Amino acid sequence: MIAKVIVDVPTSQTDRLFDYDIPKEWEEIIQPGLRVIVPFGPRKIQGFVVDVAKESTFHKTKPIDDLLDVVPVLTDELLSLGAWLSEETLCFQLSAYQLMIPAALRTKVKKELRLLAHIETVPPSIRPYFQGGKNPLWNDLLKDNNVSLKEIQQAVKEERLEVCYQIEEKGKKKTERYVKVSEKSTVKDIPARAAKQRELLAYIQSLGQPISVQLLLQETGMTRQTITTLVKKGFVQEFEKEVYRDPLAGVEYEQTSPLKLTEQQQEVITPILDSLETKSHHTFLLHGVTGSGKTEVYLQAIDQALQQELEAIVLVPEISLTPQMVQRFKGRFGKKVAVLHSGLSMGEKYDEWRKILRKEVQVVVGARSAIFAPFTNLGIIIIDEEHETSYKQEENPRYHARDVAIFRGKHHQCPVILGSATPSLESYARAKKSVYKLLPLTERVHSRAMPTVQVVDMREELRNGNRSMFSYALLEKLRDRIEKGEQTVLFLNRRGYSTFVMCRDCGYVATCEHCDISLTYHRTHHTLKCHYCGHEEKMPNKCESCGSEHIRFFGSGTQKVEEELTRVLPEAKVIRMDIDTTRRKGSHERLLSAFGRGEADILLGTQMIAKGLDFPKITLVGVLAADSMLHIPDFRSAERTFQLMEQVSGRAGRHDLEGEVIIQSYTPDHYSIELVKSHDYEQFFQMEMNQRKVGLYPPYVFMVLITISHPELTNVITVSEKVVSFLKRELLESTTVLGPVASPLARIKDRYRYQCMIKYRNEPRLLETLREIRQHFIREINQGNLQVSIDLHPYLFT
Repeated sequence: MIAKVIVDVPTSQTDRLFDYDIPKEWEEIIQPGLRVIVPFGPRKIQGFVVDVAKESTFHKTKPIDDLLDVVPVLTDELLSLGAWLSEETLCFQLSAYQLMIPAALRTKVKKELRLLAHIETVPPSIRPYFQGGKNPLWNDLLKDNNVSLKEIQQAVKEERLEVCYQIEEKGKKKTERYVKVSEKSTVKDIPARAAKQRELLAYIQSLGQPISVQLLLQETGMTRQTITTLVKKGFVQEFEKEVYRDPLAGVEYEQTSPLKLTEQQQEVITPILDSLETKSHHTFLLHGVTGSGKTEVYLQAIDQALQQELEAIVLVPEISLTPQMVQRFKGRFGKKVAVLHSGLSMGEKYDEWRKILRKEVQVVVGARSAIFAPFTNLGIIIIDEEHETSYKQEENPRYHARDVAIFRGKHHQCPVILGSATPSLESYARAKKSVYKLLPLTERVHSRAMPTVQVVDMREELRNGNRSMFSYALLEKLRDRIEKGEQTVLFLNRRGYSTFVMCRDCGYVATCEHCDISLTYHRTHHTLKCHYCGHEEKMPNKCESCGSEHIRFFGSGTQKVEEELTRVLPEAKVIRMDIDTTRRKGSHERLLSAFGRGEADILLGTQMIAKGLDFPKITLVGVLAADSMLHIPDFRSAERTFQLMEQVSGRAGRHDLEGEVIIQSYTPDHYSIELVKSHDYEQFFQMEMNQRKVGLYPPYVFMVLITISHPELTNVITVSEKVVSFLKRELLESTTVLGPVASPLARIKDRYRYQCMIKYRNEPRLLETLREIRQHFIREINQGNLQVSIDLHPYLFT
């Protein structure tokens, strides 16, 4: 029997199946989806078994060295999904399969030396390393200057030493000490004077099942010594038991019951339940205004799937994976829910993933990568806030979670729900063309009014002598809310103290020496940081260019706003939420809980507060610098501005108190800001589609972005010109090839970057042509000098 294996070497020469002999004793065990260790040249590496065949077309095949799994970590469906992903996103098959398993299962290889002859026969410099029967690690020997590698090489050739490859998994299973009563042990067998031992044995017996040592000591107040004595005397057995790391340990979730659906909710859930009932695949676009009760529709649809013994995947954007969101699903489905997101440690992710694999849970709530949960009986897939760009992975494999969801939905013949108050233009256009089924929820629950929106022209404020970052209207409303004991959300799309540092005399701006981008000032450590490569330097006192002392901060970040707030409203209690304040585990939850308990009047933050928040006392939302995204050179900038404004506005007045929104802008008459006043998505859609049609942008065309980077500028220009002329030669005349031009960020981490773009409606030879480009430059790519990245549906153009 032969196993066809994808090996853990991500290069284009190895991006194919290799044949390995299956040893006789494993013929019954080895099946597709298992991880194995195979010899590959001089090394031993991990690989995925993709198929099993009767015989090989090669005369000589090596045998599999070791098995890493007993049950497959990749289901047949995930194996075919990996093959499809590698085709669709032009990535290696290995990269697609690595995506689907937790980081804890990715292996690392340790090289160690083993003695094959008497210790006296090996070079004296390395003998001490073999003391006590140990095998020294190759890396330890490399660090020792007294060790001659030539001598080692000679000893290996003469078979006095051998180099072994030890494969280790990064993830460790967590175990705890447990105790149980030995058979035929009774309290009567313990002498009466050993009262504590008798009491402890009686307690363990009364439980009727094993108990963890830690818990036993807590509950009885006994000492470890008493347990040890019972174990020594044979009354009690102590053993190791594997336990899960629980990311939500100690959090109590209040059980919730399904709510009565409104007429509109009932209308939109009916086709979803029909699709579940008939086991037919449809993609639904649930377009519901903020506060219209989309989550309740999700919960009741999942409940229906669970009653049919099916499983569910719910994706939410990373930033809105707030404890509130988890609470809703845990409160309804309790222990049936696993949670997967970047805030978990490697061990916690590993344990949550194993619960899914072992079928101990039926619902997964997670960020983008949770779409690969190893379920085999999927009944429903939900993508909340489907317009979010974080569903697209920006490094290889550049997949979009929505495409993967639809692929899996077709495979399992189950409904896929895309939900949003502001759907992406592409999705809404598909729904209009009946590719997706549109389900509208136009009213808030209990017919609550949408918040009233006031747009303040900041140019007028400046003319009236207001140089503060808060307009008169916003300040007045902030004071009013503090007096009433109500709460406010202040939204700013930036972190840090200010966006850049500039000299007022000569106009010099402090930029990163490795990237073509201005440095951001961070007040806490009085430093300038590059948000691209992490470079950091001290804040200068004088201008590097002209020596002037008039060097100042421009733009405003969350830190600066917080400082300004304390100056103008000293009585206000402020909680700031951005990347800097939520770095530590659990800080997200802690800050939001404090705000929920009313410990602050104002919640100030970046994008992470724009979604998913639902607090009854929030009656005011203020947006500072609403147009900061509007002037980014990107055809989606108006769409993103409208979506963000609409989402943030939706945080106000979600309960009994009415909500109000104040948007501060320097371009108040732009339609993306103007239409937030009337919450008119339909009107925005029409206007934006006209713009896209004129400029020939998606959804009217498809786009591909090719970015070429190299440490030498001349090489980048030469290669990009070659690429563009090849594309123009190979592709249809109706396809537009733009470029090459320098990327908006022309240099990152000392690499120069150029890009070209393809716009097409129908291009049969596209994938083939792009593969040829990669193949042509493969030598330079493998040497690590040249990078050619191809994004088939780009969301970022930097």
